Amino acid sequence: MSDRLAETIARIGAPDDDAGREAQDLLDAKTKPRRSLGRLEELACRIAAIRGHARPDFEPAIVVVAADHGIAAEGVSAYPQEVTAQMVANFVAGGAAINVLARRAGARLVVVDAGVATPIAEGPVRALRLGAGTVSFASGPAMSRDQAVAGIVAGIELADELAADGVDLLGIGEMGIGNTTSASALAAVLLGVDAASVCGRGTGLDDDGLARKVETIRRALALQAPDTADPLGVLAAVGGFEIAVLAGLVLGAAANRLPVLLDGFITGAAALVAVRLAPAAAGSLIAAHRSPEPGHAPILAELGLDPLLDLGLRLGEGSGAALALPIVAASLAVLGEMATFESAGVSDAGR
Repeated sequence: MSDRLAETIARIGAPDDDAGREAQDLLDAKTKPRRSLGRLEELACRIAAIRGHARPDFEPAIVVVAADHGIAAEGVSAYPQEVTAQMVANFVAGGAAINVLARRAGARLVVVDAGVATPIAEGPVRALRLGAGTVSFASGPAMSRDQAVAGIVAGIELADELAADGVDLLGIGEMGIGNTTSASALAAVLLGVDAASVCGRGTGLDDDGLARKVETIRRALALQAPDTADPLGVLAAVGGFEIAVLAGLVLGAAANRLPVLLDGFITGAAALVAVRLAPAAAGSLIAAHRSPEPGHAPILAELGLDPLLDLGLRLGEGSGAALALPIVAASLAVLGEMATFESAGVSDAGR
């Protein structure tokens, strides 16, 4: 473990329960029956506790991290590997779902190349490349341990930079053909379950493709036998470069007291790696939605998260995080802008 990673983990503290209670007291004084806004109030109080003060600001950014996966060569995806680079170009051009949704939500969008097979030569892409895609973990580790650590540290440094630039909340997303296979393998190891229970159709595999995906993961785990108690080793064995950077973003955001709005299955797997490295990081997580991918629900349960949305989303890109941002904004607007019984001259009897 690098010094930077160890220092970041040491900086991660628990949410400030006093700030959360103060936010709830403020909400209880608003012109409404107590707790009548339900999870909207819970969300505002959770964000207040993470940020450490009862009136948190709202300046969101969404970071989408892209990389390629050697495991795609095993026929575990319905799409060819070149789609990763093509979609990053689409992000840069502003034409992808995440571009539309982030614009609607008023969120800054940051696109990161953590290891796309074809480097992105043009446009506003942050190059945090760990290589030109991982090795197929069907025959050995996806990456070296040093690469796994370097990816996490790169994510930490980006989170530090965004926090210093005024970002108050961080949504995370990904792009990478083959990355549901890596996420499924990570979930199988870290949750201690068979691959079949956490492996889904990804971008649209048929029955034969799904069976091949499950068997590929089973054989790889039998070959490599990663140690559940060593999350860095598990990440190196079956992870992805974008998953490493995403895990670092979670750790860096938690160290800066930034709420992390997770997207779907892959970001959930990255968060699980981060929490196994630093259990206190779980206190900074908010689940935007629940994906139909079979591995997502058990990851959310392991992280103790109740998602805000359940819309059948399985796109990735941070799309679910972007869709949840207006709910986050509404919760903080109620906390900061709604009149109190006293200020509005409304009787609070019977609340």
